[in-house]
Amino acid sequence: MNNSTANICVASNVCVAITGASGSLYAMRLIEILLKNGCTVSVIISKAAQLVMATETEFKIPGQVRGQEEYLREHFGANEEQLKVYGREDWMSPWASGSGRKGAMVICPCSTGTLSAVATGASNNLIERAADVALKERRQLILVPRETPFSTLHLQNMLTLSQMGAVILPASPGFYRQPEKIEDLIDFVVARILNQLNIEHDLLPRWGE
Repeated sequence: MNNSTANICVASNVCVAITGASGSLYAMRLIEILLKNGCTVSVIISKAAQLVMATETEFKIPGQVRGQEEYLREHFGANEEQLKVYGREDWMSPWASGSGRKGAMVICPCSTGTLSAVATGASNNLIERAADVALKERRQLILVPRETPFSTLHLQNMLTLSQMGAVILPASPGFYRQPEKIEDLIDFVVARILNQLNIEHDLLPRWGE
């Protein structure tokens, strides 16, 4: 990967947490674009996410953190400075404390269980704790739920998180660009995430341009 020609990433330090909802392809595409833009990317993968990814994609994510890191670095052509994987109970991770390096966090896809845990401040694992830190430190937190229909409880949790400053960005691709393949639908959602992070991209043109 040639960072000398990469664009400047406004949110230069981004944590991408992948949980057990359907839609892990959104996360993989997001990581790819973040790295291409010169961002430092941290990744946290839940156990449920590993199962779902193996079910709906060709990605076979190893169970151990070191294996996950090697797998993702090889897949994306990234080095140890560009991509880091943290374990679900790595409480020494910089994302586990408000005194760690500042950065944005994206939970993509975000399961409704994770949504509930973050809304109630459960902090039972690093994904939940990192989200809690983002909220208390007033850092950027984007949650990408992929569920339908939403129950009243789901909606209440989303409202709670929105009131705390999080961005709720459902994985709901639009069709006004007349998508021709699945990758177009994935890019639509990823583009909206990148817009929130204020990162330039060419996945699809902005409205009116």
